[in-house]
Amino acid sequence: MPDPIRNKTQPPVGRFAPSPTGPLHFGSLVAALGSYLNVKSKGGSWLLRIENLDPPREDPQAPDAIFRSLEAHGLLWDGRVRFQATRHETYLEALETLINLDRAYPCSCTRGIIRQAGKMGPFGPIYPGSCRKFPLNPDSVFYSWRVVTDDQLIEFEDQRAGLYRQRLESEVGDFIVKRSDGFYAYQLAVVVDDADQGVTEVVRGEDLLCNTPRQIYLQRLLGLPTPEYLHLPIARDAEGRKLSKQNHAPAIDNKQASRNLVEALTFLGHPPPASLRGASPDELLRWGLENWNIQNIGPANGPVLEIASPAP
Repeated sequence: MPDPIRNKTQPPVGRFAPSPTGPLHFGSLVAALGSYLNVKSKGGSWLLRIENLDPPREDPQAPDAIFRSLEAHGLLWDGRVRFQATRHETYLEALETLINLDRAYPCSCTRGIIRQAGKMGPFGPIYPGSCRKFPLNPDSVFYSWRVVTDDQLIEFEDQRAGLYRQRLESEVGDFIVKRSDGFYAYQLAVVVDDADQGVTEVVRGEDLLCNTPRQIYLQRLLGLPTPEYLHLPIARDAEGRKLSKQNHAPAIDNKQASRNLVEALTFLGHPPPASLRGASPDELLRWGLENWNIQNIGPANGPVLEIASPAP
């Protein structure tokens, strides 16, 4: 299925979409800065979306902390903040569309069943399609919804990583779009919201590169446009682990916003000149906008800046 044609004459729209599981750390600042510079340097708008799809993992204080950090670093978003928790009816409509197309089905398989019946792929256990025709446990009151995949080649050109290819059925299997606990999966929600908000470019960490074929597949099934993608390098700690809240990455210090921006710009291959090392966040962002060039970021899987872990 070809991708729906989007209107490239309109100003571009980008977004930053953090999960509210804690305050921003250096890695999330890199993602925010990269997405901001990439769209603002083209005269576009930059949206903020809080992806609060997983209440058990969320920190109720995180959204305000995220807002404060972005504002302290001069990363001001356009329009109102969107919260995914208010969008469940829209996600249900998308799921019903998939069901009506016979491309989604209920699944009663547990993780243990999948590990035993399936096989390991490059991205984890491959779902073997056990419930495609009927649920293994039809009496279960807890079931997820999966999308039927096929082995067509999904490929796209990432602006940094280059050509990326994936065959979903043999490499991933039928994937979940609604979890057994009733919450919608990231893959479905991000596709629906990007289309609804008119997002034309998605800039995020390269750890999400392997998710993109699933999202493109859903876009095609739902008749939604496919944005352009740019996956940024991942910041890691001294032990080589991705900086994340799960790995206890330290929160960025809003009082050191200029220093943080210099480090993030340098990480993205745009080290400011020495004359700007004491500049304000607005001055640094202005320089970043004037000098933004994707080619400076470096190749995929290239060297990454190691950020020291905080002292215990």
